[in-house]
Amino acid sequence: MPTESGSCSTARQAKQKRKSHSLSIRRTNSSEQERTGLPREMLEGQDSKLPSSVRTTLLELFGQIEREFENLYIENLELRREIDTLNERLAAEGQAIDGAELSKGQLKTKASHSTSQLSQKLKTTYKASTSKIVSSFKTTTSRAVCQLVKEYIGHRDGIWDVSVARTQPVVLGTASADHTALLWSIETGKCLVKYTGHVGSVNSIKFHPSEQLALTASGDQTAHIWRYVVQLPTPQPVADTSISGEDEIECSDKDEPDIDGDVSSDCPTIRVPLTSLKSHQGVVIAADWLVGGKQAVTASWDRTANLYDVETSELVHSLTGHDQELTHCCTHPTQRLVVTSSRDTTFRLWDFRDPSIHSVNVFQGHTDTVTSAVFTVGDNVVSGSDDRTVKVWDLKNMRSPIATIRTDSAINRINVCVGQKIIALPHDNRQVRLFDMSGVRLARLPRSSRQGHRRMVCCSAWSEDHPICNLFTCGFDRQAIGWNINIPALLQEK
Repeated sequence: MPTESGSCSTARQAKQKRKSHSLSIRRTNSSEQERTGLPREMLEGQDSKLPSSVRTTLLELFGQIEREFENLYIENLELRREIDTLNERLAAEGQAIDGAELSKGQLKTKASHSTSQLSQKLKTTYKASTSKIVSSFKTTTSRAVCQLVKEYIGHRDGIWDVSVARTQPVVLGTASADHTALLWSIETGKCLVKYTGHVGSVNSIKFHPSEQLALTASGDQTAHIWRYVVQLPTPQPVADTSISGEDEIECSDKDEPDIDGDVSSDCPTIRVPLTSLKSHQGVVIAADWLVGGKQAVTASWDRTANLYDVETSELVHSLTGHDQELTHCCTHPTQRLVVTSSRDTTFRLWDFRDPSIHSVNVFQGHTDTVTSAVFTVGDNVVSGSDDRTVKVWDLKNMRSPIATIRTDSAINRINVCVGQKIIALPHDNRQVRLFDMSGVRLARLPRSSRQGHRRMVCCSAWSEDHPICNLFTCGFDRQAIGWNINIPALLQEK
């Protein structure tokens, strides 16, 4: 029919026009600079306390915003024309099909349905465009305050846990599914010690508070305590691994760091532990030292946590009560408190401060597996879960959290920068985000085709006093990464 073909042609032309104005953030070129030359000169002529580089960047970003909204305005006009065309088409089709004039209610229903679809499309396009603009600000901020310093590559399988020694010399420890634990020089990235005493996946590693001892938990149903002696190599100049103004690129899960041979083969190997803690009937998923280092606690898939005497290896207490497998355990830095998390959606606080009374408190609030719960300064605990939330709790009021952080991906083993109260959240989706204790997002660690994790990030660990790297992450891409977080700048931007 003539009416139908004419409307199709009009719709096709509108679609082609709309396609020509597709929304994307473009880098500034010569023609765009000429368009915005006059306003730029006028603005640059004004007095400003901002550095010239910052001012130039702001001008370019606002120019991008102006161009995006101009494109949105043009597309909005075209969509309105298309709505009018489709409404006319619906009215003509209604008369041709029914052979009679449709009721106003029917025409209104069809037109409303078409209009709502186009309106939704416009909203989606608008959100996509503005999210790109907002992300450009956040990316610039993250790169300025979060820089990758060193990559620690040498494991043959995914790395479950990362930890930093609390005594001199300060070294980095990693626990891997390849049945080994490695100690690294933070400055050079060189492997210093290799521990091979376990016959199963090494699921966690923690350093003694005052001695050169490491505590590792394993899938072989044991936890080992072993002594290490290291000599730090001479630091080499740190290469600049930052990204220079490029958009971040998503990486394939198959992209993993290249390992030429076994980089840990030439470092000293420890094969036998000082002490082996045995009594669990399932995988030991985590272990930690109690304050003072004379006792250690382990968490297992057999639904129990055990408290051991380090010197005698004897079982002191078996902590029961969880309904499903445990996922993590953590001890308080200054008090005899232990927190255990579980797949039963709860975490429990165990109090050993009074030798005669061992109390337990249950925290409920998550709807899926609690992957970790850690202590902070004072009387707070932070818990992370597969339900994509992080909750901050006050130990004096267990009924409800004092803050809740909602994210877009499951959360793994979290860590808190105690001095600055910054929470590092490693995600299943390869991202690592930083939040403060009130739930305000501070930054996201940069990730691109050239840096960052390429698979699930399993754990994070802060080292507040180290001059080069103060945050470490590890993942199932078989590498650990050291980051330098400019905390004063991060908090100032907040």
